[in-house]
Amino acid sequence: MAMLPTERIIDADGHVLEDAQAIKDFLPAEWRKQGIGNFRLFNPWPELDHMHLQISHSPPGAFGDPKPDGWSEFMDTTGFTSAVLYPTMMLAAGQYSDVEIAIGACKAYNDWLHQNYLSKDARLKGVAVLPIQDPEAAADELRRCISELGFAAAMLPSTRLQKHLGHKQYWPIYEEADSLGAAIAIHGGAHAQLGLDNMEVFAGIHALGHPLGIGVNFVGMLMHKTFELFPNTKFGFLEGGVGWFVMALERCSGSYGAFVPFDSRNAYLKLEKGQTVTDYMVNLIKEGRMFVGVEGDEPVLGWAVKNFGREAFMFSSDFPHEVNKESIREELEGLMERDDLTSEDKSAILYGNAENFYSLQGVTAAR
Repeated sequence: MAMLPTERIIDADGHVLEDAQAIKDFLPAEWRKQGIGNFRLFNPWPELDHMHLQISHSPPGAFGDPKPDGWSEFMDTTGFTSAVLYPTMMLAAGQYSDVEIAIGACKAYNDWLHQNYLSKDARLKGVAVLPIQDPEAAADELRRCISELGFAAAMLPSTRLQKHLGHKQYWPIYEEADSLGAAIAIHGGAHAQLGLDNMEVFAGIHALGHPLGIGVNFVGMLMHKTFELFPNTKFGFLEGGVGWFVMALERCSGSYGAFVPFDSRNAYLKLEKGQTVTDYMVNLIKEGRMFVGVEGDEPVLGWAVKNFGREAFMFSSDFPHEVNKESIREELEGLMERDDLTSEDKSAILYGNAENFYSLQGVTAAR
């Protein structure tokens, strides 16, 4: 591997593959007494969407279940000193219609992740899945996972929501995060109802689904003052790369200037005279409150770092999804060799920003 500018590398966005039978063991005891969730076809999560049913070629070894030992080996062979774990099927947590199942299944997933991954290797960090259908219950689960289980953040899905994530319906979650100084990550993964439902080639669905989902919610949160109302909360937007972020800031800067909202209730974003949305967002980035997951080979990454600040961007492997150890090593080497990033930029992207977002300062990287 090419010489690194630092001995630390944090994977800001890795994944586990859920074990349905093992997660069922953590479901509420009263469910088991009534036989709920024990029949053969029950999975404690909704399907991602109908579009993930597809035939395609992926890199060798991609989408295999690494389990905890596989994750440890992946970090050993790629150079990561820590990894933050997101779900796979539970990326569809916004699709629950039964609130009781949402609450019980999210808690079961979080307990399963803690016992089966985080307790096995101290380098693995957890992200909580929240029952967003009931924001008060979601706030309770956020507090439990951060304060009792030691999770690094909580995740909100980007699609199939009752409202966009800037709506006041979700304020109980942000209020709890604000009191904890916690990180909230908005993560793509389920692509239904984004205008892609009838696209035949999954590569196209995947290309647009992630940035569209997180982009819609980013703009909703921006325009409805979410970032301003909860100043102790750190927000991250993951698995869309950097291109959507560049587009969102450019488009919102122009459109806000042309259509300043009438705001008798003081409910919407209000910029200072001469300030643009980009200026506003750069201030949040410099304050360490806005983060974006990126890959190492994105062409506009250097431009974004130069214009928005290095403090926003976090390297994300997405392992074990459409990557393998070899492709991630190549990506890290490519990032090291980029001449549009300084060594300080590379250190920030590789570990410093993830360390700040997930509050991992001083956390041991030993197994």
